[in-house]
Amino acid sequence: MISFSLFPMVKVLVSILVVVLLSLIAEVAGPRVAGVVSGYPLGAAISLLFIGIEISPAFAARSAVFTAAGLTGTVAFVGGYLLGLKAAEGRRRLPALGIALLPALAAYGLTAWGLSLVSINRGSALLIAMASMILADRVFRTIPDTAIHAKIQLGFGVTLLRALFAALVILMITTAARAVGPEWAGLFSAFPITMLPLLVIIQFTYQPAHVRTIIKNIPRGLGSLLIYALVVATTYADLGIVWGTLLGYLAATLYLVIIEYRRSRSGLKNS
Repeated sequence: MISFSLFPMVKVLVSILVVVLLSLIAEVAGPRVAGVVSGYPLGAAISLLFIGIEISPAFAARSAVFTAAGLTGTVAFVGGYLLGLKAAEGRRRLPALGIALLPALAAYGLTAWGLSLVSINRGSALLIAMASMILADRVFRTIPDTAIHAKIQLGFGVTLLRALFAALVILMITTAARAVGPEWAGLFSAFPITMLPLLVIIQFTYQPAHVRTIIKNIPRGLGSLLIYALVVATTYADLGIVWGTLLGYLAATLYLVIIEYRRSRSGLKNS
């Protein structure tokens, strides 16, 4: 049994590993796949897991309902990022990052605040999140897919900084969970913990077009996190953290396999 004093270190190590792997996917598989995979249960799943361990499975299950609804905030975040990219055109890279992030963070914060005022259950969380994802998928459909041709080797310091950012956010969420309650803990867990540093590093290292390609594919990928959160909300209290987590990842993975299979079949028909 892991000592509770070791939990912060475990959180940091798990978070760093996840972020580094996602960076490698973006480099090797390209922005489109990175966009889809960025919706896989990563930062949110880690947060809910440790909330369940440190507080209770029932607390984490209730938080997961708001994590599901809070994915609307993630959609708002990437929409704001797109607006920021437009406003940042022609600027130097560092100022452009700030210009892109400001509307993204504002959009997420306002959406999360609005959701905190609404009574939410699993059914309404599903409807709210799905509506935002479907709308975003339709709006983003016209964005062209841009591949990364000239690979740039990311330095260890850049990758480590990005991973530490994600670990810090997860530590803050899980530490504050008891004080803020399951609703805000769930909304905070929906914050794009690993997605934000992914977008920032791709924008800084490559071109805005590559960031737009990632964002274009995020709404479909978020379906896996929505499914994961709803499975956790349904199973944690009754089946426990281990089985709830395993079933959540099984369902989320199956979703990604299905949408990628359908995309590949569609590509074959159109070729």
